[in-house]
Amino acid sequence: MVSVVFFLVVLSGMEYNYTGMILFKETIEIKARNKNMKFTKMQGCGNDYVYVNGMAETVLNKAEIIPALSDRHFGIGGDGVIFINKGVNADFEMEMYNADGSRSQMCGNGIRCVGKFVYDKGLTDQKEITVESFGAVKYLTLTVGDDNKVTKVKVDMDEPELQASKVPVVCEDEQAVKVPVEINGKKYEMTCVSMGNPHAVIFVDDITDDMVWTDGKALEVHPCFPERANIEFVQVINRNHIKMRVWERGSGETFACGTGSCACVVAGVLNGLTDRNVTVSLLGGDLDIEWNAENNRVYMTGPAVTVFEGEII
Repeated sequence: MVSVVFFLVVLSGMEYNYTGMILFKETIEIKARNKNMKFTKMQGCGNDYVYVNGMAETVLNKAEIIPALSDRHFGIGGDGVIFINKGVNADFEMEMYNADGSRSQMCGNGIRCVGKFVYDKGLTDQKEITVESFGAVKYLTLTVGDDNKVTKVKVDMDEPELQASKVPVVCEDEQAVKVPVEINGKKYEMTCVSMGNPHAVIFVDDITDDMVWTDGKALEVHPCFPERANIEFVQVINRNHIKMRVWERGSGETFACGTGSCACVVAGVLNGLTDRNVTVSLLGGDLDIEWNAENNRVYMTGPAVTVFEGEII
């Protein structure tokens, strides 16, 4: 891990816009309003976020600073920003935002990194902790290495929500399993699952860039998803191993999605394609997912890594 001093660089007169990102001629004012804010860059299977200790840092106007921090050319770079706050109904709260500044309910890779953050920084000495996000409490079990740093986290992701109206997805049936959907002249079948956020899982023989970047992007904002959705394309290797790529709501394609991996295993079981213990291979690494048949809960296990730390000056 390295420590850096972070400067928000401004090119005179330059304007840059991506899915709602601010114009960067305003970046210098944003930097001034958040001077001396400390941050930590972390990633889980390549799903990277900027983490800020909300208990120690004062952040003004989150809506404008989040796209600036997330930008990979003019900012720190990441799939979004996560603030770690004192919990109300749990030990800690994860306040998560996508790269475009929109609020998100849950992030499986993000919550593992929250567990590492609070333990490694001495905010807790417990190896079993609770973290709430959007009011939902998750239970984390931390694996600590010889250097007393967290290397791996297991998260109880709760029970999957399958009722279509609660995912939410517009569907004639009570559950959205193998529902036909057409986009860009192509026909797919999707299975929709909520793991605290909405997912549409599509099983294909082979995953292509065009599927993810064109069809996934279009499906995110399909009218059948009133709150938009994360779109997963899945190739089944065998009953205990799948490959997945994801177009994430508000962020675009990311290297991994923890909640999406959980949703894919649930969808695999519902479609009779996988067993309940599955390794999910993502662009950024592997996650181990279990959908427990006895208690109906989904468990996710994977790495959490600190990349570097810095400060806006």
